[in-house]
Amino acid sequence: MPKYVVEREIPNAGKLTSDELQSISQASCGVLNQLGTKIQWVNSYITNDKLYCIYIAPNEEMIYEHAKLGGFPANSVNQILGVIDPATAEEVLN
Repeated sequence: MPKYVVEREIPNAGKLTSDELQSISQASCGVLNQLGTKIQWVNSYITNDKLYCIYIAPNEEMIYEHAKLGGFPANSVNQILGVIDPATAEEVLN
C-alpha cells in the first residue's frame, strides 16, 4: 500500500505542550478508527511551524478525508516513492 508524507502548517507547532500533542494524537486516532483499517498513521515530525506526518493509505483522498474529519490542515500530501540514506551511497548499482 502507498506511503505518504503530509505537510501540516501549524503556527508554533514546536511550542505545543505535551497535553496539546496528546489531544491532537487522540483526535487523529479517533478519526482513524472511524475510517477503518485502510489508513494508518505511522509517525509525525514536529518543526517550528509544521508537522510532517507519515501515513499508509490506499490514496491521497483518504488522507484528505482524515484531515477534514479531524479538523487538521493538510497543506500538501505527497506519495513517498523511495527512501535513501547513507547506506545508499555504498550500494553497488547493477
